[in-house]
Amino acid sequence: MAKSYVKFEVSNDVVSKTYEALQMVKQSGKVRKGANEVTKSVEQGLATFVVIAGDVEPEEVVVHIPKICEQKKVAYSYVPSKLELGKSIGLNVPCTAVAVENAGSAQHNISDIISKVTGVAPAASEKKEGKPAAAAPKPRPAKAAPAPKPQKPEGEPEKKE
Repeated sequence: MAKSYVKFEVSNDVVSKTYEALQMVKQSGKVRKGANEVTKSVEQGLATFVVIAGDVEPEEVVVHIPKICEQKKVAYSYVPSKLELGKSIGLNVPCTAVAVENAGSAQHNISDIISKVTGVAPAASEKKEGKPAAAAPKPRPAKAAPAPKPQKPEGEPEKKE
């Protein structure tokens, strides 16, 4: 039975490509490991792709990750085993989630996985810059200037309350 946080099924072909891509990212890019690190990476806008294990107990550890990925427009996918996820990034222990911050030489592979999972072909800007268009940080709006203080009419004494 699928866990409640798993929102879609991923084919075995995509799962094996995900493991291979993560091995390449580990060698030439930057990866954040574990639910806490993944959460921080997504919230800070650093993550370009997130992979979540499908056999996490208790579910509450990773149930929030798909929601924040959707809010921040970060692509995510699932793999069936946290042990295999850990091995794919060079750990000897299980890993609940992984965030790819810099895909390195695996950028093309990650783009293929994202297009298969989301059903959307990679954007033209993605190929030029090497980063998914959805992961680009949004410009922050300029802060409004404080309202000017009201001028006191001349000749009136200040009122003390």
